[in-house]
Parts: sequence; C-alpha cells; structure tokens
Amino acid sequence: MRNVFEAISMFGHDEDFAPLETDEFTSTEAPAGSPEKIDILAERIEQGLPLWHDEDRPDYSGLTGVVRPRD
Repeated sequence: MRNVFEAISMFGHDEDFAPLETDEFTSTEAPAGSPEKIDILAERIEQGLPLWHDEDRPDYSGLTGVVRPRD
C-alpha cells in the first residue's frame, strides 16, 4: 500500500496503515492554513508519509500579513 487511500480502498479501513518516514519526509516553514502548507500536506498523504512533522512551523512569528483597507 502506497498511502492511506489505497489501504482504505483495499481493506475498507485504515486501521492497519502506518505511514513511513523516508528521506522525503522533511519539515516545512509554511504557515498553517496557507496554500503552500495545504499542498505539502496533500503531497505527504499521497506519498504515504506522516501528515505532521515535529519540526514544522509551530506558529506565525516573523510573518507579515496583508492589510486590506476598508471601503
């Protein structure tokens, strides 16, 4: 089984699926909820990797947000 979706397709559940930590499983500085982070999480699932890395960005410190003026 390559990923959790294949496990569910084959067995009807994911109880026996265990993601593998390979060299491709690296942390990211992408902030939570960003399109970049969502893409990274999707790639991790497709590759059969764990969803969360212990060294992923834990907060929003050091980021600058866009300020939109009110109408």
